[in-house]
Amino acid sequence: MSFAPTDHPDWNDWRWQMRERIHTVEALEEWIQPTAAEREGIRATEGIFRWNITPYYARLMDPTDPTCPIRRQVVPTAAEVAPDLVGDVDPLGEVAHSPVKNLIHNYHDRVAFCVTAECAIYCRYCLRKRMVGDASFFMRKGELQDAIDYIAAHTEIRDVLLTGGDPLTFNEANLDWLLSRLRAIDHVELIRIGSRMPVKLPYRITPALCEMLQRYHPLWLNTHFNHPKELTADAAAAIDRLLQAGVPVGNQTVLLRGINDDLDTMKALNERLVRTRIRPYYLYQAQVIGGTAHLRTPIEQGMALTEAQRGRTSGFAIPTYVLDTPFGKVPLNRSYVEGRAGAHVVMRTYDGTRWAEPNPLPADFSCAVTLPSIPMPEDARTIATNSSFIPLPIAS
Repeated sequence: MSFAPTDHPDWNDWRWQMRERIHTVEALEEWIQPTAAEREGIRATEGIFRWNITPYYARLMDPTDPTCPIRRQVVPTAAEVAPDLVGDVDPLGEVAHSPVKNLIHNYHDRVAFCVTAECAIYCRYCLRKRMVGDASFFMRKGELQDAIDYIAAHTEIRDVLLTGGDPLTFNEANLDWLLSRLRAIDHVELIRIGSRMPVKLPYRITPALCEMLQRYHPLWLNTHFNHPKELTADAAAAIDRLLQAGVPVGNQTVLLRGINDDLDTMKALNERLVRTRIRPYYLYQAQVIGGTAHLRTPIEQGMALTEAQRGRTSGFAIPTYVLDTPFGKVPLNRSYVEGRAGAHVVMRTYDGTRWAEPNPLPADFSCAVTLPSIPMPEDARTIATNSSFIPLPIAS
């Protein structure tokens, strides 16, 4: 069986890659041999969870192995509509923390500004599956200006994270407009961009983009490599262009079952990141979002992976293992994690709030890290419900 060629004359044009994204079974068949489970997943998730894959990222998939760690991140499976322990589509309460559309003011001095709902690919574990590709979450220019005005009026905000979706789906003119207005606000000291473009579409990191970005320093970029296979020569070249423009690059990995939840893979990923001059920043526990149970791991597994790397690699090659909660990020280590209360892991947030994260242990689970068994504290907050997840329709 032959697969799609990668020698198209426009292959290195990011706009062509965006136009040619894969989102039908017929297009997918040009790149891989979809299994019956994948075909069923695409059918079952239609109208519930979107999917899109760039040709560049499709090229990284193993065409015959459905357990390929690249393929499992982007090709839908029927497991996404299986019963889940929660029906939550906004586990961090981002909407409740948004004083204006798509601007999340959770921390006192920082905001996350979801400037778009578009991404080059739609990851199956995405924190914002509720909004990516949904027209109601796209931002008109006036809505972007409303958020900028809010930031300007709140002098405590010193750090603005541009996220989404993916801010680098903006063209240079629109991104320049946005950055120039943020940089004109005196109390905004730092601008950060969260983008997976170096991973899924590195051709977006053009010389023209880098030339524009370097006008707005201090500006940082955090990207999102999950597996060593994603660190291609094209990705490394894109990172180098950012670094040459003076943009420091960090990485935020999500811990994913069967993709990167073993020591050899995680250590190889972090060491290759460092060789590429990317600082491993966070290792995220996958969020409890309906439709992602098949990708979530026990928190003990992530703690064991983190502890196992200590003393076996460079200290700055070990990211901080964290869980994002409505009360801020919690380092998942023995200083913050109090113990396991049945199907929940109980922890303290930075302000002392107790958070109980739904995190059932598989029946056959064994791990080098064992958490003390504790009763559920009366003051613990949790998003757990007694009902199974029922997929919610999304706008087409």
